[in-house]
Amino acid sequence: MTENDQKQLGKTLWKIADDLRGSMNADDFRDYMLAFLFLRYLSDNYEAAAQKELGKDYPDPDSVENGGRTPLSVWYEDNPDDIEAFEKQMRRKAHYVVKPKYLWTNIAYLARTQDDELLKTLQAGFKHIENESFASTFAGLFSEINLGSDKLGRTYADRNAKLCTIIRRIAEGLSEFSTDSDTLGDAYEYLLDQFAAGSGKKAGEFYTPQRISDILSGIVTLDSQSPETGPRRKLASVYDFACGSGSLLLNVRRSIVEGGGTIGMIYGQEYNITTYNLARMNMLLHGVKDTEFEIYHGDTLKNEWDWLRETNPAKKPRFDAVVANPPFSYRWNPRDEASEDMRFKNHGVAPKSAADFGFLLHGFHYLKDDGVMAIILPHGVLFRGGAEARIRKKLLEDGHIDTVIGLPANLFYSTGIPVCILVLKKCKQPDDVLFINAEEHFDKGKRQNHLNEEHIAKIIDTYKERPEEPIERYARRVEMDEIKDNDWNLNISRYVSTAEMEPEIDLAIVHKELVSTERDIQEAIRRHNQFLTELGLPPLPVAEE
Repeated sequence: MTENDQKQLGKTLWKIADDLRGSMNADDFRDYMLAFLFLRYLSDNYEAAAQKELGKDYPDPDSVENGGRTPLSVWYEDNPDDIEAFEKQMRRKAHYVVKPKYLWTNIAYLARTQDDELLKTLQAGFKHIENESFASTFAGLFSEINLGSDKLGRTYADRNAKLCTIIRRIAEGLSEFSTDSDTLGDAYEYLLDQFAAGSGKKAGEFYTPQRISDILSGIVTLDSQSPETGPRRKLASVYDFACGSGSLLLNVRRSIVEGGGTIGMIYGQEYNITTYNLARMNMLLHGVKDTEFEIYHGDTLKNEWDWLRETNPAKKPRFDAVVANPPFSYRWNPRDEASEDMRFKNHGVAPKSAADFGFLLHGFHYLKDDGVMAIILPHGVLFRGGAEARIRKKLLEDGHIDTVIGLPANLFYSTGIPVCILVLKKCKQPDDVLFINAEEHFDKGKRQNHLNEEHIAKIIDTYKERPEEPIERYARRVEMDEIKDNDWNLNISRYVSTAEMEPEIDLAIVHKELVSTERDIQEAIRRHNQFLTELGLPPLPVAEE
């Protein structure tokens, strides 16, 4: 399937969502839509693995007639004594099991025939996937999807009918395309993007625009100490402590794989329960096995993930890459003992009014010595005073802030403010800070500005090459002495201004031109006065020589 076909599938599903949502809350309908797309992926992937495992014993799909049964349901009926061994083998190879009656083919058939059992079958199927399908439990994966909600209908029959309509339309839309895991993954991402576009401020809770993800991914997958040498061959681990729907983590994975490298474990942390579930679905739907990622539901600022609170230095988790797009200027209430928190002890505690540095220090604490961290933050972290100024100064004095990138305004669905990307390293070689001012490099849109591939490539290439000579109105390496003289203020315009210089004016030349112009004016008046005299009219005054 081509890239255009993949995008068209996303558009088709989005139109179905737009047609069917009606008065239903957009976020609720988003969760239904994405859950059904996820079920389709699990089913397709599982049936393909089952067919490969059973080989010639897999029933011919064309010979399966009665009641919309799946080939796998026929095999289950014919081989009851072999089911346990088969499922054990499938757990080993496909990493999960789905009972035949819960496969998408059967669910779609129930929807198409308006079967009264659809709702009950879906509810049981979701419970099965949450608690029994995977070796590592995905409890609560569908916890926010209430199939018994009055939003679907006042009675069971109404809700069942509504679900039949939604699933039938989705099945019809998918049938127009050849679907595989990559295609369904792309469609899932497209729908996330579209739902985010309509969610306003709430969009920031679950989605980072693709182009901005590309910048962070492009940076952290380069060699940490010598970016100019190109991409790393391996990332053993990557961590996003405010992972939303997981799109940024998947972008890092895609970037390293497309560059010919390999990636180990993917770790994410998310506070919002609905978004946490979206992230887990997103990982699986993009072919990341349940043994290759771990997403934790909990408060990052409170450091609720027990695994991260390991006090033994030898066992303390550390990551090759840390990426994040945390909530901007989030108000929080640090505990009295926060100053002794291992994450903040060496730098200080972020103020209650803005947890930006709290998020930053959390991620930085778990970065490997040769790792790279890239985080999106509001510009205020570059110049605000008080506790933030002290944290910023300490990070600079210790040589941990590597690059400051200023982005254009109005790039996000959730806010129109301009933001920056801070790149941090625990062991960086250059004794300076690279400033990149990309605030004027964007494509203007009606409601939102956009970055194109050239804009992104220029940012990443500038970071990668770290040019010795300044790039006019775009980038410059700034020595620590200059930053110190500016009282550790990192306001980008202090170091790389985008203002255009006024052209120099040669006063001698301008004076000569004015004298010549004045002479021409007086000569014209004299000629005009000749005509006025002939007509008997009073002449105009002429300047004395």
